[in-house]
Amino acid sequence: HVQLVESGGGSVQAGGSLRLSCVVSGYTYSGNCMAWFRQAPGKERERVAAIYTGGSSSAYYADSVKGRFTVSKDNAKNTLYLQMNSLKPEDTGMYHCAADLLCAGWVARDYTYWGQGTQVTVSS
Repeated sequence: HVQLVESGGGSVQAGGSLRLSCVVSGYTYSGNCMAWFRQAPGKERERVAAIYTGGSSSAYYADSVKGRFTVSKDNAKNTLYLQMNSLKPEDTGMYHCAADLLCAGWVARDYTYWGQGTQVTVSS
């Protein structure tokens, strides 16, 4: 039974920081792709960052978060992180972690496994 459980969301003011975590169980974590998506009310789910859990650990970012967000992993703990700095009101949304074989996909349908999400709210 695959489970992805996110935590770390909250309410912050613009310019603040948050660190999200995603603990993975029941899934072959190593050598696959883990991603963070976010979904604002009335908008489609968008990928903000992704990383391979093995090999080169290559990471990928949406242009809107480059230089502000950092995705990382702790393979020993089967945990994915998203460090979010210099947060903006437009970063508000439900943040989900997702897993699949490859990081080539940028849309939600490219990912098989999903967590329930953690809410991030950034006020101006």
